[in-house]
Amino acid sequence: MGDITGKRVYLENLGCAKNQVDAEVMIHQLVQEGYTLVDNADLADLILVNTCGFIESAREESINTFFSLRSDYPEAKVVMTGCLAQRYGQQLLVELPEADGIFGNRDLRQITPFVRRLYSGERIIDLPAYPPITEESNLRGTLFNFPGSAYLKISEGCNHRCRYCAIPLIRGPLRSRPLDDILEEAQRLVNSGIKELNLIAQDLAAYGTDSESKQSRFLELLEALVTIEGDFRIRMLYIHPDDFPAGLLPLVASHAKIIPYFDIPFQHAHPTVLRPMGRLGDRKSYVRLVQSIRTAIPNATLRSTLMIGFTGESDETIAELKQFISEAQLDWVGFFIYSREEDTPAFTDRSAVEHKSIQKKAQKWQKELEAMQETITSKRLQRFVGTTQEVLIEELVEGEDLAIGRTIHQAPEVDGLTVIIGRNLIPGSVIHCGITRVNGIDLEAIPVNREVYS
Repeated sequence: MGDITGKRVYLENLGCAKNQVDAEVMIHQLVQEGYTLVDNADLADLILVNTCGFIESAREESINTFFSLRSDYPEAKVVMTGCLAQRYGQQLLVELPEADGIFGNRDLRQITPFVRRLYSGERIIDLPAYPPITEESNLRGTLFNFPGSAYLKISEGCNHRCRYCAIPLIRGPLRSRPLDDILEEAQRLVNSGIKELNLIAQDLAAYGTDSESKQSRFLELLEALVTIEGDFRIRMLYIHPDDFPAGLLPLVASHAKIIPYFDIPFQHAHPTVLRPMGRLGDRKSYVRLVQSIRTAIPNATLRSTLMIGFTGESDETIAELKQFISEAQLDWVGFFIYSREEDTPAFTDRSAVEHKSIQKKAQKWQKELEAMQETITSKRLQRFVGTTQEVLIEELVEGEDLAIGRTIHQAPEVDGLTVIIGRNLIPGSVIHCGITRVNGIDLEAIPVNREVYS
């Protein structure tokens, strides 16, 4: 086995928050074995490209990033890890001879023996299967978030089997982590100074449904998390609209630690599109869900994703989607054009020629919908002007008396930001700020007192 003591590793992370957690786990494994993490690829002996393989555009970004790093750092060992490596590992081994190795995304403990073999002169591929759930390692040291915030993965994989989705191909069926393991990790994060725990999974509400009882344990998990001592908040990311837990709203309303932020990927509003997706809802039922949330929790923030150009899409279904957007008045929405993924059930719904034709229309529809939603978002943000909000300071603007942060109504990476005008602000701390104006989809604010908690 090769000696890795004292060697330096750089990681380029692509894709979703779940991929980021995987990256943090792999880096911790390597650091424990003697590697030093560096934040500049110039300094690295080993470069890990933690790829995304979910849709075509993400795969292209992953491949382009790999070749850029391979070209710029010919002396380093460059390894492809993550979802693209897991999904197409054997193919990449043949078609990407420039890669020194290919490593999957399931048993992350194996990254250390993988790298040792790499430094013994082997060009290898390792796509290890998941270990028993009780033996997985979730230990992390360095986090790739801004200070004060962390992602906390509660499950892996998915059992929903939406017909367009490649996640089950990449990450397999649902695997819920033991509740005690999640609580222990949450406690470690809070003890380390984390103020915002962002719960992530393909569907949070599905947590526990892979057990013998088939019953969700998500509310049980939330009730346990709020008992952890310390000043922190819990943000929920990704709850499937067709299985929204009936008891979630009173639970959120009764616990200040749970941020009233609901990320619900509706994907569409017309049954002609939703049924081929494998989804049960429609415009009216989804609007009722939105209204029920706002009735129970008037200050709730709602985010969604909507997919354009899937099977059954037409001017008529887009008109229905526009009506849903107008009625729902969601705070944040991400719009995505459907990517036709091989080996998914929806792949054979239409030919490549038909898909290319609808994509051209989808680009036009996407621009129309984005413009419509941007107006709604800006209007929704106006309700915060003149109020005082908790703001998590993320970073300082060099050379200016400015900082960038987020209120509880803004999730990391996907929503707008809050610009704070002030001096001596500390990244990772939470302060009270007065919101002074809306600028596009961002907020502007000034501190009204110092630390809420640090």
